[in-house]
Amino acid sequence: MLASGIENEIRSRYRAVRSALSDASQLAVLHIGPEQTAVALGDHHEAAQIALLAIGSKTIADDYFKHAPATALELENAIVVVEDEIARAQSMLRGSWPLHTNDTALREIAVLAGVTESSQMVLSIEAIEQTFDRMASVALGRPAAQSGLPASNEFSARLLVLRELMHHLQFSAITCIRD
Repeated sequence: MLASGIENEIRSRYRAVRSALSDASQLAVLHIGPEQTAVALGDHHEAAQIALLAIGSKTIADDYFKHAPATALELENAIVVVEDEIARAQSMLRGSWPLHTNDTALREIAVLAGVTESSQMVLSIEAIEQTFDRMASVALGRPAAQSGLPASNEFSARLLVLRELMHHLQFSAITCIRD
């Protein structure tokens, strides 16, 4: 059976992150794509397991966010869908794997959350929650310009997927690696 495009993408990202980290044994690598989200797990050069989730930044934005910015109800509806998809893969992904990404879009979230730019940026779940709260405030009527966040629904969907994944899979932080 041929691997899908997202599966090839996450395998490549896993290898790149693995090579950037000299001391990593167990490793989880996240990629939030436009159509799907993928997580690769392993403790060697190649990923041992891959979870593909049917939630992507573009599909969530297109399917659930009819306003720009998304309304509070639209966010809530999207959260339910994302939580259900994460629950499907929860048993495989739950654990004490350190979470990493080389996703440029997730680095952008880290910067907007106040993390200083560097080759390895650690974005805590607390910083993600604070950033999500800023986005939710806009959904509740706060002027978007005051949030300091992009007005893009795809950005909002990506942040929502990241938050829910980290929360439900109990990741305390994600390290953003620059290739």
